[in-house]
Amino acid sequence: MPIRHRLLAVLVAVMWGLNFIAIDASLAHFPPFFLVALRFAVIAVPTVLFVPWPQVPVRWLVGYGLGFGTLQFLFLYWGMAAGMPAGLASLVLQMSGPFTVLLGATFLRERVSGRQVLGILVAVGGLTLVAWQRAEHASVIPFLLTLAGAFGWAIGNVCNRQARPASPLRLTLWMSVVPPLPMLALALAVEGPDRIGASLTSFDEPGAVGALVGLAYTVLVGTVAGSGVWTWLMTRHPAGVVAPFSMLVPVVGMTAAWWVLGERVTLLEGAGAVLVVGGVLWASGRRRLLPSAERPSSVPEPEPSGVPRG
Repeated sequence: MPIRHRLLAVLVAVMWGLNFIAIDASLAHFPPFFLVALRFAVIAVPTVLFVPWPQVPVRWLVGYGLGFGTLQFLFLYWGMAAGMPAGLASLVLQMSGPFTVLLGATFLRERVSGRQVLGILVAVGGLTLVAWQRAEHASVIPFLLTLAGAFGWAIGNVCNRQARPASPLRLTLWMSVVPPLPMLALALAVEGPDRIGASLTSFDEPGAVGALVGLAYTVLVGTVAGSGVWTWLMTRHPAGVVAPFSMLVPVVGMTAAWWVLGERVTLLEGAGAVLVVGGVLWASGRRRLLPSAERPSSVPEPEPSGVPRG
């Protein structure tokens, strides 16, 4: 992998890590469920008008949109609005990797190696340590909501894998068509039209400009630019070479949250973070593949479990 491509992979991790700061800024003004609907509606409209259909079965596109787009961000935004620190949110979402492995083994009958089991156990141990510290110092509910978001992401990963798109970026963009309507309906039912209307008519309030900048960053940088560059890299290099760079996301996210938002983590939370990142990285390591001359042509090359887009 050329050095310029490695630098691009690091750049994407930085984009996605800073995404959590942008989300935090947007949540200061917009109600969380409506913000999810707004985020994807901004992408969905130009996608329907200008982006060709990704040529995948509708059921897998809808499943990807419901898992990755709707459930992940519903619970992530809800958890952060309820008090989940942005830095720790970037860490907890990494559990989507082990969740994807477990869902793949359960529903797709994919083989789980001993390496993956060990990595999952280490990550779960680290996450348990973080959860225990959260329960000691703050409400554990935001943590559990964010963890549910990671599970939603894993559901999306499984559907994405089954879709097998010729153009992953097109699939990512068309996935954005799924969340807006159900999230808008949920926002109207839970947050109410008055609260939604107030967020759209009070841009003179403190923090409103930051919220709009955060929304723009999430859409243009976090989703379009970040996903576009990542997809470009994944088409040119083995997934096992590119995917480990995603482990920089919580490092960037937690560092940025400490620097920008003044968030602090306890010593044990930091230890738990190291275990989570290390466990996910170990579990995502790929077994050595046979040379092409020795590998049966009927056996497809393993696919990545998914990438964090924040």
